[in-house]
Amino acid sequence: MNHKTDTPSAADPTAPADEQEPQAPACVLSFNASDASGAGGLAGDIATIAAMGAHCLPVVSAIVLRDTAEVFEHHTLDPDTIAEQARLILEDVQISAWKVGFLGSAEGVSAVAEVLSDYPDVPLVAYLPNVSWLDEEQQASYLDAFRELVLPQTHVLVGNHKTLSDFLLPDWDADRPASPRELAVAAGQHGTAHVLVTGIQLPNQFVDNVLATPAGPVTGEKFERFEVNFVGAGDTLSAGLAALLSVGAEIHSAVGEALSFLDQALDGGFRPGMGNVVPDRFFWALPPSEEEEAAMAAEAAGHASTPTLTLDEPAPGRPPRRMH
Repeated sequence: MNHKTDTPSAADPTAPADEQEPQAPACVLSFNASDASGAGGLAGDIATIAAMGAHCLPVVSAIVLRDTAEVFEHHTLDPDTIAEQARLILEDVQISAWKVGFLGSAEGVSAVAEVLSDYPDVPLVAYLPNVSWLDEEQQASYLDAFRELVLPQTHVLVGNHKTLSDFLLPDWDADRPASPRELAVAAGQHGTAHVLVTGIQLPNQFVDNVLATPAGPVTGEKFERFEVNFVGAGDTLSAGLAALLSVGAEIHSAVGEALSFLDQALDGGFRPGMGNVVPDRFFWALPPSEEEEAAMAAEAAGHASTPTLTLDEPAPGRPPRRMH
């Protein structure tokens, strides 16, 4: 029996209201590596996209052997296996955005790029991690393939300032660091529409994060520098941005919300092992601290005559579940 056709759906106007299926959340297909630390890779994408109220379709591109402190090695998957994972789910589910992370090898990049090319209207957020732990030959072939095959299809390229500078402007010899606009110009020569540059060092313990096009900066947000090292921040930001674009958010507002989400996830980060701190993508679900409870009680007492919150509004001092 085909249950899909025997069950009334939300698209069937003749179905009774109590039998209609609820509307599914937007779906984001993520190509990324399996990372047992849960800090980044597919585990980080799944957690982030879920926290943003969308649904992640995870496609394994490689297996990274690491802990929360360092990467030891990785195992690539057969390119056909990567592509087949994606094509089977794409025949069944309509997606609203792509997220690309670490793809394992140049051959993996080629397989993913071929799948992406069949859906040119779906926005692609591509995150470029630091892959300096690969040997020189692997690193060169991977980055060349990423530059030639993924960048032309990318709506937003996300990466750390130094990582993007080394990738996009390897011959840069000026006395100053490359600006976000200069990085966007270099990416734009390969077809990328926007570049989101993170970790730009500023004085007074701040870092800047800037979305730019070849025409110049579009938006951004400054963070106060944390005194700890994180793992998984880039995957969190890029997955959050993909989730926001999947529901039709405008690029400038989506970047602002994704950066705000990242900042709060880092602020609530935790150290599960002996290595680096992992972002808490579900910071909004934690019960308030005693200080927050006292502050909310004081605020409530000061606004006793105002209408109470509806179920769709966040409690005072707590962010909403669906950031978009």
